[in-house]
Amino acid sequence: MFCEKDSLILCIDIQEKLVRMLNNPDEITSNCKKIMKLASILNIPSLITEQYPRGLGETIDEIKRIKDFKIFEKTTFSVFQTDEIKREIKNLNKKNILIFGIETHICVLQTVLDLINEGYRVYLIEDCCASRDIKNHQCALELMNKKGADILRIELALFEFLKSSKHPKFKEVQALIK
Repeated sequence: MFCEKDSLILCIDIQEKLVRMLNNPDEITSNCKKIMKLASILNIPSLITEQYPRGLGETIDEIKRIKDFKIFEKTTFSVFQTDEIKREIKNLNKKNILIFGIETHICVLQTVLDLINEGYRVYLIEDCCASRDIKNHQCALELMNKKGADILRIELALFEFLKSSKHPKFKEVQALIK
C-alpha cells in the first residue's frame, strides 16, 4: 500500500477549541499523538493545518511538542484550496497521503475529495478523525470511502509502514500502541 518514501501525513485542525468540543477529546488527542509520533520516528514528511487559529486556537500542545512540524494557517475548508499548502503538497511529490483531523464532515471531507480529484491516493485514519456530531462523522466516512479514500485505523497504518518485525524502528513504533 504505502511506505515512508512515498507518503505524506496531513494533520488537519487538531486545535484547542475544536478538540474541546468533541465527545471524546482524550481519545482523539491520544490517537493523533500516535500518528504524529510515528511520523517523527520514521521521518515521514508531515504537515499540520490550523483553521483560523485566532478564533479556534492553535494546534494542541501534545502534538506541537513531538517535533517542529510545519504548520500552515488557513481559512479555506479544504487545505488544497489554500495556495501555500497546495504548493507544499505538490512540492513534496508524494503519491500517498495519510490524512486525519477535525471536523470529519467539513475540512477533512473537502480536503480528501480535492486530493482524490488531483490524483492522490488517500488514506483516511478514521480513529484520528472526529466531528461534534457522530452522524456527520459517519456520513462523511461513507462518502469519502465511496469516492475512493481508503479508510484505515491507527494500527493498520503503523504496521503497514513497518512491513516486518525486522524494521529497524519496530520496537519504537510498536511501543506507540502498548
